[in-house]
Amino acid sequence: MKVSLIQMNSVADKAVNVASAVRLIERAVDEEGPDWIALPECFDFLGGARAEKFAAAEPFPDGPAYRAMQELAARRKVFIHAGSILERPEFGERIHNTTVVFDRSGGEIARYRKIHMFDVTTPDGARYHESSAFAPGDRVVTYRCGDMTVGCAICYDLRFPALFQELALRGADMIALPAAFTLQTGKDHWETLCRARAIETQCFFCAPAQIGAHMAGGERRLTYGHSLVADPWGHVIAKASDGVGLVTARLDPALIGRVRAQIPVASHRTAFAPG
Repeated sequence: MKVSLIQMNSVADKAVNVASAVRLIERAVDEEGPDWIALPECFDFLGGARAEKFAAAEPFPDGPAYRAMQELAARRKVFIHAGSILERPEFGERIHNTTVVFDRSGGEIARYRKIHMFDVTTPDGARYHESSAFAPGDRVVTYRCGDMTVGCAICYDLRFPALFQELALRGADMIALPAAFTLQTGKDHWETLCRARAIETQCFFCAPAQIGAHMAGGERRLTYGHSLVADPWGHVIAKASDGVGLVTARLDPALIGRVRAQIPVASHRTAFAPG
């Protein structure tokens, strides 16, 4: 299975971001011919004030980002793991940070809403409070892509191993983690955490990321980039260069079986007694 990860520098301009995503996916198909393509977190709109996020959010399946990815998947006959899109719910005062996945015919085959909210003040003093604008999801999601089962997660989810253990229990062979990791946390934690999740689940780990600057509430913020693919042994087998672009890797499903046979952690898992 051949996969391409798209690395973007999305900003608070939905039309520009969607056009950029389409252009980069078209380039990936033309140059690499992948089976599966993934976009980063909030590829359609990143930054802006709370009111701007609400204005940019779209109902599914009627929004421009949703329709663009659906049409592209069908026209180019490729699976598209559409990073995450700002989803406007039918009810409620908060939006969702939502992954939507399309198969080669453009059919929606999965929808995952980010579970863990990034309510943090980073080492550089920037304050993030995702829960003020976003409502968390509550469902663990997997889907089939060819012979592989793909597990869904988004960005800050990376720090919560229980989610990834659950994805492994549900048969994941590959995990997709679209992200917009901050520069401050990314430079120290990004690759280490991605490799750790790959090692402990014995899955391929595909993490497309945002890179560069955007404005949020009048404040300039930086994302780390370094989109990467790690194999089930924890080796990074592909990594994007700095800047907007793409990176491609071939995934050998037989490697999953070999790694799991060498260290059969799934059969060694122990349930703990309460109390």
